Amino acid sequence: MNDFIMNGSAHGGVATRILQSGGNIQALRPYVGKDGRTYITTNSGGELKAVPVHNVEASLRKDDWKVLDKAIIKAAQPRLKFVGDLRARGLTYNVPNGMAKTILETENVGDINDAITSMDGIRQGANDRPIFDLVTLPLPIIHKDFSFSARQIAASRNGGSPLDTTMAELAARKVAESVEKLALGVSSTYTYGGGTIYGLTNYTNRTTRTITAPTASGWTGATLLGEVLSMRQDAQDDYYYGPYHVYISSNWDKYLDNDYSTAYPNLSVRDRLKMIEGINGVTTLDYLENFDIVLVQMTTDVIREVIGMDITTLQWETQGGMLFNFKVMAILVPQIRADQNSRCGVVHGSTA
Repeated sequence: MNDFIMNGSAHGGVATRILQSGGNIQALRPYVGKDGRTYITTNSGGELKAVPVHNVEASLRKDDWKVLDKAIIKAAQPRLKFVGDLRARGLTYNVPNGMAKTILETENVGDINDAITSMDGIRQGANDRPIFDLVTLPLPIIHKDFSFSARQIAASRNGGSPLDTTMAELAARKVAESVEKLALGVSSTYTYGGGTIYGLTNYTNRTTRTITAPTASGWTGATLLGEVLSMRQDAQDDYYYGPYHVYISSNWDKYLDNDYSTAYPNLSVRDRLKMIEGINGVTTLDYLENFDIVLVQMTTDVIREVIGMDITTLQWETQGGMLFNFKVMAILVPQIRADQNSRCGVVHGSTA
């Protein structure tokens, strides 16, 4: 059985509940209250309230949801290093009720002519305007399913022990991995509605540079230092002046954490890179490949994480109420941005 929404019409019980709630995913997070009635949580004027609902069966108590949500967040966080960096720096854009939207439309802007210099200010300057161009970004759902039988839930409740959250943790980890890989550009691009989602290493307008592999003959920490300085210059040549963050694949770790040179036994290559003006940090990312290095200007005009829905869990019943299905899902999409001259503050270094 498939549940879907097409042309504003719902097909299937799950899709109907989402559509009837105006895209509010809390409709698929019902819980049993202390009075035995079924409730969902709604946001009323910025305040979360418990609202009783009818004709909806709940299988989990509020504490059960807390156990699941805690396990899912704990499993997902280690997988979201780059996305976590963006969020920690406030490089985000929130889309309210993201379930009810399939694309995000934004604009990029062109430059205008320079100011002129005169003694009396009467000289007529060029009266131009910036040019705006519409950019479309898809908002897909990244999701993974798991389930509990009614007997498992009953045994957990009667025995006083919490639900086994192993499947929930695995599902959350898979969703988080997909979100991170999408942001890094190491998974396939996703196209919908005239727009395409790109990541750091496959964005078409990024600047690319060939760097030397640390396994090459004669490579030293100074070799990498010079190449990272060149990557910074590439960004500055495109009028992106920082602040920067450098991301590296895990294959670099044993080289970057070694001594920079025999003359500086207490200074690692990583430490030396952090001393470059404008570079705020050097971070290893598990899913970057080969010996890739990416220098990113950490500002919203270069990159941000679009949040349509944070990682959450939905639940619905099948098999006459004998099987409780769960879906860990998120709408977390990277948006890398360039100006109208196709200049971007992302520099991608890779070996030949």
